[in-house]
Amino acid sequence: MNLTLRQMKAFAALVATRNFTRAAEHCSLTQSAFSTLISNLESDIGVRLFARNTRNVELTAEGEVFLNIVNHLLPETERALSEMRDHVQRRKGRVVVAALPTIFSALLPSIISAFLRDYPGIELIIEDASNGTCVDLVRNRRADFALCAYAASGAELTTETLAWDTFYFVCQKDHPLANRKRLSADDLQGHPIVVFEKASSIRQHLDAAIYPKQWLHSFQVHNLSTGVGLVTAGLGTTVVPTLALPQFDLRNLRAIPVALSINRREICLLRRKDSSESLAAQAFISLLRERLAKEVELLTSRLATAG
Repeated sequence: MNLTLRQMKAFAALVATRNFTRAAEHCSLTQSAFSTLISNLESDIGVRLFARNTRNVELTAEGEVFLNIVNHLLPETERALSEMRDHVQRRKGRVVVAALPTIFSALLPSIISAFLRDYPGIELIIEDASNGTCVDLVRNRRADFALCAYAASGAELTTETLAWDTFYFVCQKDHPLANRKRLSADDLQGHPIVVFEKASSIRQHLDAAIYPKQWLHSFQVHNLSTGVGLVTAGLGTTVVPTLALPQFDLRNLRAIPVALSINRREICLLRRKDSSESLAAQAFISLLRERLAKEVELLTSRLATAG
């Protein structure tokens, strides 16, 4: 048989009222429609559930058994449907976002705040990770999507460019290049810089931008915070993308735009080609498409004002 929620609610109403007229009113049905609903239920089950007389309605023995079943099924069915409505209306859900640490720190706080304000019931999980790890998290379905520097799409993955940033030379104010308004890669030849390890998306972009030449290294570090510390202490200079600049105290340092042959770094939305994102994930992606490029523009504007 195909037991419906409507049938269960009608059965429960008749048990509670023991009267067809009152039960029909409770279910917002005409008495004839309600009687047909109960008759069809009994026909589907193959037994009489109610003993009818001119004064009232009583449960049969089989009706008592069915009542126990309905008392279990009806609350669970209503709960499941309510849960599904919450997901459809984005009142509940779970989104796992992977992104580069610089993207999280420089661009996403205000976007995350807006998202959680609009969808307070959605659980948002963030994974701040290197570019390669972001790719792996999406490929292995451990993240719904990722925000990273450009990554090759391949057979499983697809990328969508949402924004761009450029690169800056960061140095102490007494550095020989500190008073320049703009620099080229050639201007930096002969000036050692703090570089990041080879798996870093920053390092990969910078190496590709001057290939086959190479940067002159002073130190190689794994973490941006380490590079910030070295430059702040006057132990080196570095070249970093716009999104990394908020990590530096630019009141005491100089950040000078650098023109590279590959001048813009793409900030991409990375997803699986076969992905079927939840409604919650779709809502977050929609907000990213609307706001991410604007956040980069705001950051660039603030840095220009500070400079």
